[in-house]
Amino acid sequence: MCGIVGVHAPGQEAAGLAALGLFALQHRGQESAGVAVSDGDQVMVYRDLGMVSQVLDDRRLASLRGGTAIAHCRYSTTGSTLWENSQPAFRLGPRRVVAVGHNGNLVNTRELLARLQGGRRRLQGSTDTELLTALLASEERGDLLDALLRVLPGVRGAFSLVVMDERRLFGVRDPWGFRPLVLGRIAPGGPWQGAEPAGRPPAEAAGPAVGAGWVLASETAGLDAVGAEYVRDVEPGEIVVLGEGEGPRSVRFAPGREHLCVFELIYFARPDSYMLGRNLYEVRRRMGEALAREAPAAADLVMPVPDTGGPAAAGFAEASRIPYREGMVRNRYAGRTFIQPSQALRQRGVNVKLSPLPEQLRGRSVVVVDDSIVRGTTTRQIVGLLRRAGAREVHLRISAPPIHHPCFYGIDTQVETELIAATHTTDQVREFVGADSLAYLSIGGVLEAIGLPRERFCFACFDGRYPVPVPYDAVSHKFLLEDASVAGSR
Repeated sequence: MCGIVGVHAPGQEAAGLAALGLFALQHRGQESAGVAVSDGDQVMVYRDLGMVSQVLDDRRLASLRGGTAIAHCRYSTTGSTLWENSQPAFRLGPRRVVAVGHNGNLVNTRELLARLQGGRRRLQGSTDTELLTALLASEERGDLLDALLRVLPGVRGAFSLVVMDERRLFGVRDPWGFRPLVLGRIAPGGPWQGAEPAGRPPAEAAGPAVGAGWVLASETAGLDAVGAEYVRDVEPGEIVVLGEGEGPRSVRFAPGREHLCVFELIYFARPDSYMLGRNLYEVRRRMGEALAREAPAAADLVMPVPDTGGPAAAGFAEASRIPYREGMVRNRYAGRTFIQPSQALRQRGVNVKLSPLPEQLRGRSVVVVDDSIVRGTTTRQIVGLLRRAGAREVHLRISAPPIHHPCFYGIDTQVETELIAATHTTDQVREFVGADSLAYLSIGGVLEAIGLPRERFCFACFDGRYPVPVPYDAVSHKFLLEDASVAGSR
């Protein structure tokens, strides 16, 4: 998860533009937010715990002046939820200034720590991003691009990055392409000038006109928020260089082969975003159609778990010809419970987030469509809410396969004991959550809905095939850099 944005727009207030892009990516991380901005001579950083609107308000943004900026909202996969671990990470080294925003998770943290002179004592926070930033700042020769070219080939895992110094902005994607990163252009005189890329909405759907510049973002929704025209994806193993009067320049640090996390298409990204040329609402709607064919149910209505189950529920209803209804109302001011930093907060968040509609449910058999079951506790609470509201039968349909394996590439599921499908059969899961029936979409059904080969995606959480080997000490070690034995290293 995590949301990242980078803006290079000389003569404009890049911090404000980056914050607008980050607002559109709030769903990717709720724990902290921040921005780094340069006026060409110095880099200023402001970051804090909280949502984007709380941290980057108008008063704060007015003091952050300059034409180059990066911004970040955090979902923790390494390190505790502390101010020191908020991003962008920032270091002033002997030869360069470095600010970094990171989406992903590294799997060779201990190996990288051994390369840092002074070890853990040199770090201000306890994240893999802080470690990467320190390595870039401590490189003794060349500029920041030279440092990236020396450090990145030794980094393993998932990393989409926005990196900046006083004069340039860099967009980086790991050689496996686990996490998305897109490049967009703010055209002079207004967005969406010139040819429109295939698979994008028409010009009139874009935002307000602003001046010229370049934008990097985790999703195309971040480009849309600032009126930027999608140009292309940053390629796996590529560094895109922006700045010093030049257009985007591509530099390779490694050969690339894309293994985009398929969960981005199933759940993480916004439904109005585009990935690999596919609109995600339409992909998810087709997942619902495939689910209805694979696991039909006799019921009075089909309802989603709001909001992420909506497109798949619409597809299920269309394919099954069962009426679609809203059976629950979502509190629009509540965040995503899945990305809360603790299980206690996830459980409490359900009652704040969702309220049933008894008039739609009372005495009826309902098909409830959701995007996934991870730990099972949230689903159990939802089924309980529906029962108490009067639902006669609850048939759960999940538009993803069962999650059997932990993720080490940017999702906070690092031990199998957290995953209910890893330790329970489907019928045992059904019994635990209290549903009358339960069925998951197959991997084949997911691929049918996407319409692209399996080789383009990482399915490790479903099938256990990890494209990048994971060292044993990465397992259940989200807090590696807070370990007393590591913290005492020199």
